[in-house]
Amino acid sequence: MASSNAHHATGFAAGIIAAALVVHTGNSHDSLFYIGVLMSFVAGVAGSTAPDWLEVAWWSRTRRLWITHRTLTHWGIGWMALLAVSYHELGHSLYAAPAFGFACGGLMHLLADWPNPLGVPWIAARHSLNLWNSGHCDLIVVAASFGAAWFIGRHVGLPDLHGLAALKHWRF
Repeated sequence: MASSNAHHATGFAAGIIAAALVVHTGNSHDSLFYIGVLMSFVAGVAGSTAPDWLEVAWWSRTRRLWITHRTLTHWGIGWMALLAVSYHELGHSLYAAPAFGFACGGLMHLLADWPNPLGVPWIAARHSLNLWNSGHCDLIVVAASFGAAWFIGRHVGLPDLHGLAALKHWRF
């Protein structure tokens, strides 16, 4: 499992990815378009820690886990289904953009946990890349997530993003 800080950092990357894809599929003439973009970003950040906090029984005083760690809330098919359904509904439902962002964050969480020996239940049984133990190599996970955010933002949602070349439009 990646550390809590790594999940929070990758959540920002997931939010960027979600917002870029919402921009790509949306209609900027719609009055709720920019609210949907913002909501997808915020939900992406929240979704990046969701597989862990959804396991906590918030309704009890002890705040113990109501299910075993890395079971149902870390199930890849559930997060991919939410991603597919919400992506299909983008532009048709007010709730699609935040649901899409939440799913992007949840999948980013699973990708960050996958290199750990404990693994992630993608389909039925847990699968692990078995690359390193919990909390190690978080920088690699965070760098890879922001690399993916840059790639998707550059090639799908924000085509004018050229790194420092984008600064030529700004007046200082």
